[in-house]
Amino acid sequence: MQDVPLLISRILTHGSTIHGSSQVITWTGEGQPERRSYAEIGARAAQLAHALRDDLGVADDDRVATLMWNNADHVEAYFAIPSMGAVLHTLNLRLPAEQLVWIVNHAADKVVIANGSLLPLLAPLLPHLGTVEHVVVSGPGDRSLLAGATSVQVHEYEDLIAGKPTTYDWPELDERQAAAMCYTSGTTGDPKGVVYSHRSIYLHSMQVNMAQSMGLTDQDISLVVVPQFHVNAWGLPHATFMTGVNMLMPDRFLQPAPLAEMIESERPTHAAAVPTIWQGLLGELTARPRDVSSLTQVTIGGAACPPSLMKAFDELGMRVCHAWGMTETSPLGTIARPPAHAVGTPQEFAYRITQGRFPASVEARLTGPGGEHLPWDGESAGELEVRGPWIAGAYYNGPDAESLRPEDKFSEDGWLKTGDVGTISPDGFLTLTDRAKDVIKSGGEWISSVDLENALMSHPDVAEAAVVAVPDDKWGERPLATVVLKAGSAVDFDTLRGFLAAEAGIAKWQLPERWTLIEAVPKTSVGKFDKKVLRRQYADGELDVTRL
Repeated sequence: MQDVPLLISRILTHGSTIHGSSQVITWTGEGQPERRSYAEIGARAAQLAHALRDDLGVADDDRVATLMWNNADHVEAYFAIPSMGAVLHTLNLRLPAEQLVWIVNHAADKVVIANGSLLPLLAPLLPHLGTVEHVVVSGPGDRSLLAGATSVQVHEYEDLIAGKPTTYDWPELDERQAAAMCYTSGTTGDPKGVVYSHRSIYLHSMQVNMAQSMGLTDQDISLVVVPQFHVNAWGLPHATFMTGVNMLMPDRFLQPAPLAEMIESERPTHAAAVPTIWQGLLGELTARPRDVSSLTQVTIGGAACPPSLMKAFDELGMRVCHAWGMTETSPLGTIARPPAHAVGTPQEFAYRITQGRFPASVEARLTGPGGEHLPWDGESAGELEVRGPWIAGAYYNGPDAESLRPEDKFSEDGWLKTGDVGTISPDGFLTLTDRAKDVIKSGGEWISSVDLENALMSHPDVAEAAVVAVPDDKWGERPLATVVLKAGSAVDFDTLRGFLAAEAGIAKWQLPERWTLIEAVPKTSVGKFDKKVLRRQYADGELDVTRL
């Protein structure tokens, strides 16, 4: 067989020629969305590569950061930067300023490409970014905010690429070299850099496109809500270029009302985002119904999807497909396509609410507290460990070799310790019961915070709920239920506790005694429940807790 390297440039060339008429549609919030064909994306990516190389001096392995929303310019950067041999570094625009500074300096980014609307975020950081030499600004925004940035050169995106050749002699790179990098959200300690190779992205893109995964074709339009800074938008920009799927990009319009409007207007068939996005959209569609009948497949990941939310979208004709992954897994680790024998039976929904089945390229095992490997029997719960060609084997550029593979994240034989606790069925379906750091250890027994949260959110008066472990003199730890009620609801805690027991089947010893109402569940930068904030608020006495 011919030894042809698996490169991002090959995905770009294929998509911009074979699927040249497919489109990246960017929502503008006013008038018609901007439409850019894959052929145009390919030509402009070549122009951007020439500009980065010839005008800004970007060399092989230099890091080029993006501080951008999901839009066509960002897609061009996605392909141009790695295809030319440099490394794309997507910056999470929702991280605190000090973490962004740390990440940019740790990665040693040379160039930052930023959307103009994000200059108020970028400008105060620039004096602290020791390696950044150039800032390229894309789209409308107040350029005067960068007037004092004497240490960097500021360029206009369109001016920079104007007149450059629309073709590029993409180099024949080593498929194992770095193509892109993304940092974990740093909920504990400093964020950690995960570097994706050309090979890993190429193989991951093929998996995303398989029928047992997202199974999209050039007849589909995918609404890519999951941010491009969040694990490469779950691989969708690369995967869509492989198969010619049209991309609908929401730019900065991520609120429920504009999302509903763009679904009704542009008629996407698929969408991908975390559960909090879909909770908001469901509320919008309930209050102001729209024609969303085109959207028949919804991929939900990043956090567990409450079964009640899945059922609500089923009633709207949107079939939710549950998936699991993390920054270190590129991210596709599992996806919940029920097996043939379960389709059309009562078992089907039980399979759908699992995190899903492992694809052929992801190996998995469960490890007990003593390091023993547990059976796939659907009952034995342990920490999930994985390995595969798109699974991280180390973190980026630590101060010494040991820090690249900390013991709490990698086993002695190189498997990734996910920090997720769960079970695996004999036919390979993963069910997560908690994060290792969030599981509630009460009287020597484990209580799943996820089970309690899903049960609470199935109550008609509950908008959101998060459950955390808090200290208890008798049992060591007990669950604290923090609840967000729907507007106009006045349900009391006794009623909710009774609902957990009678309707949700929660065992009596697992029922929370401590309850509190909150305005909103704190979220991380990628929309997950931030339980460390709730634990701190409880410890500091900031929550008004009722004990039943």
